Amino acid sequence: MGEDILKGLKDRDPRGIARAISLVEENDPLTDRILSSLDDSLVDSALVLGITGPPGAGKSTLTDRIISRYRSQGRRVGVVAIDPTSPISGGAILGDRIRMMGHALDKDVIVRSMATRGRLGGLCAAAGAAVRIFAGSGCSVVIIETVGVGQSEMDIVRLADITVLVLAPGLGDDIQAMKAGLLEVADIVAVNKSDLEGAETLAMDIETIARGSTGDVEHPAKVCMTVASEGKGLDDLLQAIETVEAAHRKSGERRMRRDRAYDLEVLDWAVEMMKPSIIKRIESTDHDRKGDPRLLASKLLEQE
Repeated sequence: MGEDILKGLKDRDPRGIARAISLVEENDPLTDRILSSLDDSLVDSALVLGITGPPGAGKSTLTDRIISRYRSQGRRVGVVAIDPTSPISGGAILGDRIRMMGHALDKDVIVRSMATRGRLGGLCAAAGAAVRIFAGSGCSVVIIETVGVGQSEMDIVRLADITVLVLAPGLGDDIQAMKAGLLEVADIVAVNKSDLEGAETLAMDIETIARGSTGDVEHPAKVCMTVASEGKGLDDLLQAIETVEAAHRKSGERRMRRDRAYDLEVLDWAVEMMKPSIIKRIESTDHDRKGDPRLLASKLLEQE
């Protein structure tokens, strides 16, 4: 089976790619061969684009439009869709991916959903591996799309070279509280549904917050106005992505982010590898299950 999987990756077969990602997620013995067989030059040259933001902002519609634009350029696209629901019940996996069904028959658009809840294994490790497999199989653009803005999603989006934060007017007062934290990871902010009342005000607020909170006054997050449902503003958004990517390559920022993303993968794999032995030790230790569990955790780690 191993040779078939490797051949599928070499031939850029969508089914082979999907199977390879599944095996890596399951930490199959073939994992090392799969990841070491990838073409490093393809992985290095691919654009890894993170798209995040609160529910209701129109991320999936915008992602669908971005995919269409890249496909019109002849580029192969992989999508790692991070979903906060259970992989058993399905939930938002179907609802939020239905907007991408226009690409279902396109063998050069491959979508992979990964759930944050109800799954075993480290999500950063699984998502990072999927990104590398997509890139090593000829996807010159790999999109990481998160549904929600929890800590898991924020960790995942840090695997990206460039992050696009999607916001929309009228989503509630909680947006004001979230924006500063979200802007810390954003290179570009897309004010989607910009035909709605309040869009211009939101854009001005974002620019003000970005200059004061990102720590990079000279290069604050770029703001683009889009109406994804109508395809408006896509040219400006893609141009902004291209501009930021070129600047990051020139400054070394891209290399630094890639190194950090690699370290996140290593950390996640290390934690996953340590879990079984730690669980066994916890269960076999005679202790009073009261008080601060951190104290027992510290004692267990000190015994290493």
